[in-house]
Amino acid sequence: MTKRSLALCLAGTAAALALSAGSAFAQEVTLKLHQFLPAQANVPVQVLDVWADNVEKDSEGRIKVERYAAMALGGTPPELIDQAIDGVADVVWTVVGYTPGRFPTTEVFELPFMVSDARAASCAYSKMFDEHMKDGEFKDVHIIGTWVHGPGMFHTAEPVTVPEDLEGMKIRGGSRLVNDLLTRVGAEPIGMPVPAVSEALSKGVIDGTTIPWEVTYALKVPELVTNHTEFEGPALYNLTFVLAMNKGVYDGLSDENKAVIDANSGLAFSVFAGGTQADADGPARQVAVDLGNNIITVSEEDAKAAWDPIVNPIYQEWAASMENGQALIDEARTLMEECSADMANIDTYAAK
Repeated sequence: MTKRSLALCLAGTAAALALSAGSAFAQEVTLKLHQFLPAQANVPVQVLDVWADNVEKDSEGRIKVERYAAMALGGTPPELIDQAIDGVADVVWTVVGYTPGRFPTTEVFELPFMVSDARAASCAYSKMFDEHMKDGEFKDVHIIGTWVHGPGMFHTAEPVTVPEDLEGMKIRGGSRLVNDLLTRVGAEPIGMPVPAVSEALSKGVIDGTTIPWEVTYALKVPELVTNHTEFEGPALYNLTFVLAMNKGVYDGLSDENKAVIDANSGLAFSVFAGGTQADADGPARQVAVDLGNNIITVSEEDAKAAWDPIVNPIYQEWAASMENGQALIDEARTLMEECSADMANIDTYAAK
């Protein structure tokens, strides 16, 4: 081999090595995102797809997010958080209350008549997560976002105006605390993930359900029951959510790709997610209005008079069951007030 040929060969080898190193630095990653709702429902379209699209754009294509709706990867909704921990999925969106008692601090935002505004509550939840939950209850998973939905309410076959109207009804409850409330008013709480609600209503397995307006459209609830009870002021209840990532997958990302995930995580994303869910309540409510359904609106004054005697013991028992339980309640209320007043100064998260 001539000196010139040897030089060209060495140059080619060096170029190939450099290209290989560059590819390793770019590190192409595919993330499997798994969740329980149909792909066309509000949260997948308006929250999860926005997040996934932003991650793909911000990474300039290095990160691809494969979206699996309606439990397409198998299992049941209560198994989602363990799927993230065990690596069955790389990212999951789930209702924290699907695993009751496992993440108890989140329940401070699920107490009845606790939350008035989903954005402020999602902001407070994000801040309390960083302070109290990140290295404790959620230490086995990397959390991308924490939020609550809009006001939870009753959707029933028979009208519900006061607590006594629920006596004897079989009602799907969305969380441990909702089920506690239903029991105290003489209803029979039925536990089931939200995708099962439509069939349960159509077959008469349940007489009603507790969900926010926004999910009623995808589940055809206004076509299955004709009575809806909403509350002015603080909501009957709210559920907490997390968008969670396998910790090993996150830790294994390059610094460049971690920065992309981090930029699409935290407070701004959480407020966006909670606010987006709450904003979807209006159009879904209009469906029930257009169908001529009976919408009962309970005033804040009437709700307080009728429900406080039932709700107050739930607060007392929850506070007693938690270390510094009352302090957590007080902190959540203070943070929601502060977040509400400072909402204009929180960074905006949106589709890019």
